[in-house]
Amino acid sequence: MGRLPQRQRVAAYAVIIRDGRILLSRLAARVTSGELWTLPGGGIEHGEDPRDAVVREVAEETGLDVTVSREARLYSMHNRRARFGKGKADYHAIRIVFEGWVPADAPQPRVVEVDGSTAEAAWQPLGDVLDGTLPVTPLVVEALRDHEHHRHQRVAAYAVVRRGDEVLLTRLSGRAHLPGAWTLPGGGIEHGERPAVGLAREVAEECGVVCEVGALLDVHDVHLVGTAPDGRTQDYHGVHLLYEGSVPDGATPRVVEVDGTTDAVEWVPVADVLEGRREVLDVVRHALQLTADV
Repeated sequence: MGRLPQRQRVAAYAVIIRDGRILLSRLAARVTSGELWTLPGGGIEHGEDPRDAVVREVAEETGLDVTVSREARLYSMHNRRARFGKGKADYHAIRIVFEGWVPADAPQPRVVEVDGSTAEAAWQPLGDVLDGTLPVTPLVVEALRDHEHHRHQRVAAYAVVRRGDEVLLTRLSGRAHLPGAWTLPGGGIEHGERPAVGLAREVAEECGVVCEVGALLDVHDVHLVGTAPDGRTQDYHGVHLLYEGSVPDGATPRVVEVDGTTDAVEWVPVADVLEGRREVLDVVRHALQLTADV
C-alpha cells in the first residue's frame, strides 16, 4: 500500500461568546453525514493575514462583522488517514483561534456564503456544548477548554445626589450591561484625570447639570462576567468611588451625551428603590445605606 498524499491546511477561527451562548456554524451535509457544529472560520488564503481571514470567514458563515483579539492560540491536528475530497490523505490541520466579539445589537446570524462548508449559523447555549448535548468538533472543545474571558478592571466615580426623599439616577442604555437598569450618575475616570473632576464631567454629560462634588463616602466594587458595550464578553471588575454630590436647586436633569451608555435621567423616590419598584444596580442600594440619614 503506497503512501497517502500529504495535505496541510492553515485556518483561522474565532471563539465568540455572549450571554452564556457561543456562536457556532453547522457543517454542511457534504462535509459530514450527521449534525456537527464548529467554530466559525476557515482557510487562510495565500498572502492573507490570519486576522483578515477570520473576519472574512465569519462574515461569510454568519453574516456578522467580528472584531478579533490581537492574541491567538494555536492548535495542530494530524490525521494520517483522513477523508479528503473523494479520497484519503495524510492530513495536517493547523488552526489559529482568536477571541472574537460582535456588536451587542448585531442581527441574528445567517449563512451568506453559497455552497460553502457550512449550512447554518446560530448562538448555541454553552451548557449544551460543555455537557455534550450539542455535537461539536474536537476544535470547539479544545478551544473552550483553554478560553479565558478578557479581563478588564475599570475605576469609576459616581455621585450620590439626594433631594429630600429622592435620589438622582440614570438609566443604562442598550449599549451597556443590563440595559434598562438604573444607576448613579458618573462614569469612568480618564487617564491622568482627578476623580472629582472626572465625576463632574460625567454628571454634566449624563444629566446636563453642574455637580458640586463633596466628600468621598466609600469605595464599592463589583466582579462579574458580562457583555461590554462593544459586545465583548469580559471578566469585569468595577471599582466605584462614591462621592457626595449636589446640584443647583431647580436644576432640570436631561441626558446630553449622544449614543452613550445612558438614555434617561430622573429624580427617583428612594422608596421605589428600597421596595423594588425600580430596577437598580447594587451600587445604588449601597449608596443609599451610606446616606440613610440625609
